[in-house]
Amino acid sequence: MTPTTPRIAIIGAGPGGLTCARALQRNGVPVTVFEHDASAGARPQGGALELHMTTGQAALRSAGLHEEFAALARPEGQEVRLLDHTATVLFRYAPTPASAPAPGEADRSEIDRGELRRLLLDSLTPDAVRWGSYLRTLHPLGDGRHRAEFDDGHTETFDLVIGADGSWSRVRPMLSDATPHYTGVTFVETGFEDADTRHPEVARLVGAGGMRAESAGRALIARRESRGRIRLYAAFRGSQDWALETGVRMTDTEAVRAVLLDRFADWDERLLALLRDSDGGFANRPLFALPVPHTWTHTPGLTLLGDAAHLMPPFAVPGAGLAMLDGAELARALTGHPDPDEAVGAYEAALLPRAAEAAGRAARGMAEALGPGAPLRHLRDRPR
Repeated sequence: MTPTTPRIAIIGAGPGGLTCARALQRNGVPVTVFEHDASAGARPQGGALELHMTTGQAALRSAGLHEEFAALARPEGQEVRLLDHTATVLFRYAPTPASAPAPGEADRSEIDRGELRRLLLDSLTPDAVRWGSYLRTLHPLGDGRHRAEFDDGHTETFDLVIGADGSWSRVRPMLSDATPHYTGVTFVETGFEDADTRHPEVARLVGAGGMRAESAGRALIARRESRGRIRLYAAFRGSQDWALETGVRMTDTEAVRAVLLDRFADWDERLLALLRDSDGGFANRPLFALPVPHTWTHTPGLTLLGDAAHLMPPFAVPGAGLAMLDGAELARALTGHPDPDEAVGAYEAALLPRAAEAAGRAARGMAEALGPGAPLRHLRDRPR
């Protein structure tokens, strides 16, 4: 870009925002990332991510980080098992060894969120991320410029503000009136530590990658992570306030466990062990989504990526990989076009239909997994 390169801010240091920042810096474009977290290790980063060749891995190639990713990734994590409530295995996919991939076999290797974040952060200049910076509001100044006001009172002016700040984005309201709505589905998270040694039966049931058991609007979704950990989600349709309505506090681990065991009472004992024997407590994760399609009128100086642009339920579509692709595509547009505003317009023209298609697939995936025909409908509709 020219000496008149715009001053760019990315709000949010998630996978999409960091991928965008890396791709911009790699092409000599300065950028600052503002993140609410006090530091990189301020909170857990969540579970494993499945990065597809056409989304997350394509983004990492564009950012010049695919070799580093491959060194950290777990190809064996691509294994998938689909069970019914009797613990009968209805479908199993196991990837062939990397040394002899099957013709046409897609690489969907996994990586822990924390490892991916470290990989992306280590690729940036040390001063690229401003930790402990929460965007309070944006003030339009004309000509596409915006003054960003942060919660500590300081302000800065930017030519382009990229909202990569997730479900409850502070940038989105400047572009769209849409707000996330509760999907009617809740995940309750728990997990197992050192599963192969301490919980060998659970480890065998889950396998090397991910396991999902489905029946009558309920599911148990387990996924391997590094260092022997297994993360588990109990998924069900119902009120967002289910805990309050059943009279339990999420901090009361055994009371929550009892409610979940009752909700899944007709399931096989091998599956109930996932709820009965988990380590630690439970965390409530109600699922929210933006309307489909979510669109906005192009506004100079502002744009969105990732969940800020297309929040969707985590079924059938790897949202983090899609966010990373957004970030890489936006950076490619900005570095390949002499007019930044036209570059953002071209990015949005490609983003919006792609996001609408993905969000539609995610909604259908949730309906299949938690609908009346599950798991047989889910099995029938799997690509062959």
